[in-house]
Amino acid sequence: MKTIKIFLLLFTLTVTAAKAQFTKAELQVSGLTCALCAKSTEKALRTLPFVSDIKTDLMHNLYLITFKNDVPVNFEQISKKVQGSGFSVNSLKATYNFDNTKIADNNFSYGGDTYKLLNAADKSLSGSINFTIVDSGFAPKSVSKKYLSQVTDTTPVSGRIYHLAI
Repeated sequence: MKTIKIFLLLFTLTVTAAKAQFTKAELQVSGLTCALCAKSTEKALRTLPFVSDIKTDLMHNLYLITFKNDVPVNFEQISKKVQGSGFSVNSLKATYNFDNTKIADNNFSYGGDTYKLLNAADKSLSGSINFTIVDSGFAPKSVSKKYLSQVTDTTPVSGRIYHLAI
């Protein structure tokens, strides 16, 4: 009986994860000084297996990234690619489709990571929702300090905890 319950739980999580998806992101990179810098960063980001397309806005040092369907997105890899190009992430705003996503205590799981919604207590979460990752290394220090000063986290079962502001 216990095996059946575990199987049903895993099946439900698999079905839910397959329909839930990060769809796009707006990545602002600091330190870019020329078109060649932006191009080398774009080239590095295109090597990520979950990136479908990238549009670059050089005036604002922005990368508009579209993600592939049904391929888990890893924000840590995005940060590492930007840092590997010699720059840093100034802000990362992403869009997530919350249809069929189970949220418990303002947390949800995706791709082995845990996402904690910091200011979503009174918001309806269905369909595509835009949010900002406010962890250090993904947002300016003032933004991280504002949101993370009141956070008390527990260690995730696996992966990493990302903190999101809507």
